[in-house]
Amino acid sequence: MKNNRLAVSIHILSMAAIYKREDLTSDYIASSVNTNAVVIRRLISQLKKAGLLHTERGVPGILLTKKPNNISLLDIYYAIQAEKTSSIFSTHENPNPNCDIGAKIKATLEMSFERAQQAVERELSTQTLQDVIEDLFSN
Repeated sequence: MKNNRLAVSIHILSMAAIYKREDLTSDYIASSVNTNAVVIRRLISQLKKAGLLHTERGVPGILLTKKPNNISLLDIYYAIQAEKTSSIFSTHENPNPNCDIGAKIKATLEMSFERAQQAVERELSTQTLQDVIEDLFSN
């Protein structure tokens, strides 16, 4: 199953960059994303904890804490990761140690997956929320 939390988080932050604060309730954002408002509130909480969004109790809406050109997609990716060290790929935990492949597959794949993770992070670091917003309105 594909994880769409990064895409939804970028969607939320794009809306925060474009719309007025008071319009950005979790219900309104959820209608744009086409998901449940609970999903949006969870992601907003993570984005707030990472310092990318600001909310106030009793005041509707969300605000960006930085300009969109100062928020990389890597910043957003890190904000929603359960663990900073988690990878986009994972190995199966219990291969058969008595098998020629099973005994070595985990270590071999971990090295490959680490290289892939680093490549993804390098690419995400080169793109900003501003780039996404510009692309949204260029088509």
